[in-house]
Amino acid sequence: MQVDPRTPVIVGVGQFTERIDDPGYRGMSSVDLATEAVRAALADTGADVTAVARAIQVFAGLRQFEICTPFGKPPLGASDNYVRSVAKRVGADPARAVLEPIGGNGPQKLVTEFAGEIAAGAVDVALILGSEPGSTAKYFADRARASEATGEKFDKPDYTEHVGGQLEDRGYGFEKYMSEYTAKHGLTGAPVQYGLLDNARRARLGLGVDEYRHKMAELFAPFSKVAAKNPFSSSPLERSVEEIETVTGENRMICDPYPRLLVARDTVNQGAAAIVMSVAAARRLGVPEEKWVYLRGHADQTEQDLLDRVDTSVSYAAKQSVAEALRVAGIGMDDVATFDLYSCFPFPVFAVCDEFGLAADDPRGLTLTGGLPYFGGPGNSYSLHGIAETVTEMRERPGKFGLVGANGGVMSKYSVGVYSTEPADWVADRSAQLQDDIAALPKIPVTRNADGPGTIETYSVRYDWPVTTGVIIGRLDADGSRFMALSEDEDLMALMTGGDPIGAHLAVTSAEDGINRATFG
Repeated sequence: MQVDPRTPVIVGVGQFTERIDDPGYRGMSSVDLATEAVRAALADTGADVTAVARAIQVFAGLRQFEICTPFGKPPLGASDNYVRSVAKRVGADPARAVLEPIGGNGPQKLVTEFAGEIAAGAVDVALILGSEPGSTAKYFADRARASEATGEKFDKPDYTEHVGGQLEDRGYGFEKYMSEYTAKHGLTGAPVQYGLLDNARRARLGLGVDEYRHKMAELFAPFSKVAAKNPFSSSPLERSVEEIETVTGENRMICDPYPRLLVARDTVNQGAAAIVMSVAAARRLGVPEEKWVYLRGHADQTEQDLLDRVDTSVSYAAKQSVAEALRVAGIGMDDVATFDLYSCFPFPVFAVCDEFGLAADDPRGLTLTGGLPYFGGPGNSYSLHGIAETVTEMRERPGKFGLVGANGGVMSKYSVGVYSTEPADWVADRSAQLQDDIAALPKIPVTRNADGPGTIETYSVRYDWPVTTGVIIGRLDADGSRFMALSEDEDLMALMTGGDPIGAHLAVTSAEDGINRATFG
């Protein structure tokens, strides 16, 4: 089939992983990790590396955790222009450098965005890159503590760079995922946020605590099997269902309902990159057609704020974006050969499975990487690895379709891509129109300063605080409005850590510090 020369194709993908137990572990910077991935993507095109690098007009980067807020500085220093630091190392000088806000949906969102710009004629060649140096930060922090204890001299590296140049910094974006109110009530990390969602889903399904943990372990054990065989995995170990669900000293509880092996592994050193260009540019640069993979379907949706959602156990954004991406691709779910569903915790995977009738043991598998708890959770850039794996798989299975589901925030943003070597002209999606459907959903009224009797709607428990603390979303008996509360109450905590508190009766009291506190009964 002859396609429009403006049709975008992914022509090169690259990944890089540095494990702390590797011989010669260096503790690389975010720039160095991304550079290795970009070099791999350039080589993967099968064309002249120098020519492709010079042809890239846009470098679009994903934020690392260390530059995700305006508070504090990266402990080992960082570049003042991460994107251009990488470009400089590979001999590129893009006209435009972009730094995306936080959100695990970012990789697929950027691929879709710049594929659209290529189709519109605004750009010919773009590169999406990301990296996360969490292992480096921990390694040198541990060494610093050890040197203090022994009195031995320790010289930590300095990864500060001053490269300057144009940068389209799109801001942090964390304010879209939390508010002062939710932060005061413990929602300052992903495990507790997703714990609320998974416990809400458990309540909807009427499952007990142990039964649901078993279901989560059954979902994720096959992921670890994939990770064990992936050369880019940060933890290539196969885990059994029993190992994942059993709480031990090693597999300790992080936030209810998750022991460690159900939580994204963020202490990793990983980088990924993808090169997108027009068919015309691919021909001009000599990229062989067997390297071309088309973005056949795509969609992006934004969910309501967490406390506004009538049902916190489902995701309309995931449902609508998956359905729209399949529609654009002209296929159904049964036509998808491979999946890589975002898997920071079980809920994002369950949310898609629930809506589209996918079983945990679907013979096609639900991941190509091995999932965030086992392959690794490199911050905002995880799904770029999912895209790289999908592109590689589609080349090996011509004419098949692979779906990538990328999630950001508290199931706040969901981006989907459907990939195939099967050629077709670019088709625009209806994401903007579909977003109106989510905007029109009803909202639950929220009482910020809650006083009186109420019940627990969903909950989590923070074991990572100095005092084990319950985090509650509840409903006031007086008017059914929603509230958040914290609890250290002995009786209530006994129920929250050793029983099932869904629907339990509470007494809630507000305070001048803006925090509601709950006691049992």
